[in-house]
Amino acid sequence: MEVKERLQADNLAAADGTRKKLKESGAYFINLMGSPGAGKTSVLLRLIGLLGSRYRIGVMEADVDADVDAAAVSQAGARVIQLHTAGLCHMDADMTARGLEAMGIDGLDLIFLENIGNLVCPAEFEVGADLRMMLLSVPEGDDKPLKYPLMFSVSDVLLLNKMDTAPIFDFDARKATARAKALNEKIEVFPVSAKTGDGFEAVAALISRKLEERNGR
Repeated sequence: MEVKERLQADNLAAADGTRKKLKESGAYFINLMGSPGAGKTSVLLRLIGLLGSRYRIGVMEADVDADVDAAAVSQAGARVIQLHTAGLCHMDADMTARGLEAMGIDGLDLIFLENIGNLVCPAEFEVGADLRMMLLSVPEGDDKPLKYPLMFSVSDVLLLNKMDTAPIFDFDARKATARAKALNEKIEVFPVSAKTGDGFEAVAALISRKLEERNGR
């Protein structure tokens, strides 16, 4: 128990250091989390398309292996670094700090971490983000808040992705939203489709507002 508490304290201290450094630089940091296949990279590409003309964007792509997502993000015009976790199921604050240092934060306004595809471990580790955004895709089902409550409890924003497939699957967006808000009444929920682009204007507007407010603009 003492070892675990010490590790958590060390991680929180590292996360606070990252948050302070990024605030001083003016960069706004979003931790993007979700299951494998929920559409994290597709969501990033939509947001880069909407925000890239206004903000200089950097992306850390965390994967157990491969670099296909980093290649797609790079082609979209963002600064990107591929992070391989060697089998670990999450990013922690120290790994994130080293990734930011390797990528470089100079000149960036907005930074995303595409975390490892997992609804458990990433929820347990602070990385120093200003905003924790999670995806729940329609094919996963509207009962996921009941099965993975911590992820929904710690997230600031929930994107209900792949809403274009809702007629095919037994998914109730109202139930998913109600279940998430029962765990976290402050969570903001946006039904979106990374395939069609529906709903992303509102998400981009939220990010812009929070970035500008944090930097006092």
